[in-house]
Amino acid sequence: MISRGTLGGFVDATALSSPNRLWSAQEVLVRPSPVPGVAGVYGWHFEQPPHPDLDARRLLYVGIAPRYMANRTSTQNLRKRVRYHFRGNAAGSTLRLTLGCLLGLELRRVGSGKRMTFGKAGEAALSQWMADYARVCWVEQDDPWTSESQLISQLDLPLNLDQNRHNAFHSRLKELRAQARQRARELPISS
Repeated sequence: MISRGTLGGFVDATALSSPNRLWSAQEVLVRPSPVPGVAGVYGWHFEQPPHPDLDARRLLYVGIAPRYMANRTSTQNLRKRVRYHFRGNAAGSTLRLTLGCLLGLELRRVGSGKRMTFGKAGEAALSQWMADYARVCWVEQDDPWTSESQLISQLDLPLNLDQNRHNAFHSRLKELRAQARQRARELPISS
């Protein structure tokens, strides 16, 4: 049973930073998935850090599902987002983009050239790395966007870029991602 982990309408940060349980890719990707198909906040911990300047076995990234959308309804939920982060691609997951850049995978333009991923082999390698080292937890919350800013300001989340300029790793991560995008633009579009 997953506790809702909220205090006064906000997500309790300790529910993400010191969760009772962390889930692996193997556990999350089974059907039926233990991840609920509802709105909430999720946190990523890593058995091995994706960069030497980051610590292992601690919360490094927080995400929400769905995002707030003023003019339409999102179909995203915890189950869809967490599963996508484990097996999707960098074009649809800022977490995957960040991890791949930190791990030195080659970002490439694909399709029409507007989307960027690590290609089939790179995405497969990233999925395997995440299966080996990434662990996730979550807290159900009806309106997760109300807690996102509070969590990012309260916690040390080096892999979050949005709303996180105060983090010591922010400028380094932003630069690494910018360099990877620039290199991808200089390479031919990948098939």
